[in-house]
Amino acid sequence: MALTTTGTTAGESARPTIGAEPAPAGISGGHLVAKALKAEGVDTIFTLCGGHIIDIYDGCVDEGIEVIDVRHEQVAAHAADGYARITGKPGCAVVTAGPGTTDAVTGVANALRAESPMLLIGGQGALTQHKMGSLQDLPHVDMMTPITKFAATVPHTARVADLVSMAFREAYAGAPGPSFLEIPRDVLDARVPLDQARIPEAGRYRASTKNAGDPADIDKLADLLVHAKKPAILLGSQVWTTRATEPAVDLVRTLNIPAYMNGAGRGTLPPGDPHHFQLSRRYAFDNADVIIIVGTPFDFRMGYGKRLSKDATVVQIDLDYRTVGKNRDVDLGIVGDAGQVLAAVAEAASGRADNGAVGRKAWLEELQAVEEKAKQKRLPLQHSDASPIHPYRLVHEINEFLTEDSIYIGDGGDIVTFSGQVVQPKSPGHWMDPGPLGTLGVGIPFVLAAKHARPDKEVVALFGDGAFSLTGWDFETLVRFNLPFVGIVGNNSSMNQIRYGQAAKYGLPRERVGNTLGDVRYDEFARMLGGYGEEVRDPADIAPALQRARESGKPSLINVWVDPDVYAPGTMNQTMYK
Repeated sequence: MALTTTGTTAGESARPTIGAEPAPAGISGGHLVAKALKAEGVDTIFTLCGGHIIDIYDGCVDEGIEVIDVRHEQVAAHAADGYARITGKPGCAVVTAGPGTTDAVTGVANALRAESPMLLIGGQGALTQHKMGSLQDLPHVDMMTPITKFAATVPHTARVADLVSMAFREAYAGAPGPSFLEIPRDVLDARVPLDQARIPEAGRYRASTKNAGDPADIDKLADLLVHAKKPAILLGSQVWTTRATEPAVDLVRTLNIPAYMNGAGRGTLPPGDPHHFQLSRRYAFDNADVIIIVGTPFDFRMGYGKRLSKDATVVQIDLDYRTVGKNRDVDLGIVGDAGQVLAAVAEAASGRADNGAVGRKAWLEELQAVEEKAKQKRLPLQHSDASPIHPYRLVHEINEFLTEDSIYIGDGGDIVTFSGQVVQPKSPGHWMDPGPLGTLGVGIPFVLAAKHARPDKEVVALFGDGAFSLTGWDFETLVRFNLPFVGIVGNNSSMNQIRYGQAAKYGLPRERVGNTLGDVRYDEFARMLGGYGEEVRDPADIAPALQRARESGKPSLINVWVDPDVYAPGTMNQTMYK
């Protein structure tokens, strides 16, 4: 393209005009990126513009890949993570060099701990200016290597598509995760003859990841379950990652096993299902004779494995060999795809005498009694008429509001800890939280990804006021792209999860150091940006406000003032640090 400058009169600034020129021969690096993304099934990139990366946009337009531009690179990376979780396809974020890439680091790190397959593409100064101090030059690959499964520089334009496909293959090796590529500006903008550039064809360069595990171990697990008196199973995020809902449900129903769910595994069984358990998990793990952990590491959420009875036979199923037996010994470890493994175990157990299912009726009734006792103990708080509003009342109203088509997103500390005990998604794949990195600020990016990828679904997001503040300006992006959702801010003007710990450790005179926020009217913020907003102080007004937000057809924020002096049990026990 040729740029010229129009004539100007006094007081006018020069304005460039663009004249079309014949396209140079060959194909550019940016267009090779787009072709490689399309071969992977990527239909959207999340980005914040920069001079190093604009040729990728040009290629995406030609390939029919949608470009969603955001206000902060962290949002782009989180949205790519969220897109992967929702769709089952790899997510992609594209950011410029230097601060553009460093801004995206948190999103990449979150995807690593959450085992989410995404590719971050970062710009870089020209190879011809290597080590000369070019604009925004940083050692991106060195910084990204510890938090990705693969990080590399593209050395030549002819290798662009090849390296993109390599990055995606690495992202799916074992447990999935993020990859990073930096593309120097001259490599991206240069052109090469099409026949010199290897462009892998879709479906012709990737091996199947559906490993069913060692058949001998499948038989061992089937035998354990047939003879178990009090088995229990935890269905973790990999159940959703591998789209193993059907075989998981078939196993627990066929063998009459109580099931607990965490992370993205929530919703595998609907609320009210006779095999769906939630509040009795500690009791079950203390008393079960066989415990199966599927797709969940023994990290802090599991007390590093210490929350499982020492007397139980423990079985761990995971995509990643390195995860099995980490932090706690197991009696049987199976590396494989959750769906394939669970289906094989159900088949192996099905031909054995009554497969032990009948004898477990008393065990399920025992757990149901524990569930009911815990539920009744908490019920008065869920119906509390107190003002400021009790957090349990807020999350209860949200749970009642959800439909089978509602994707629930939790972004916060103390307030989301409350919701984890009460909110139950009604369908698989309808729960999103940061994952084990505990990153605040994922909410708006996850809303962006979820509503863009699944416009047929309702998206409901609960934010802590501190969490929303981190990425909340991209509420404008949701308005700009007409992506309605129902947002709720549990507003206590505090970072309460930390505040409680400070008060317990240092005393009340120092409880407010570094954790107190202003009394922000997030409903007014929403209206200012073109969305829908309401303020709620009376618990009786929560449900009507949520309904009006649903009916508004706009991105919305319901600002609910919750009691700042009430803390979630998990916060008071400081379980996140144990």
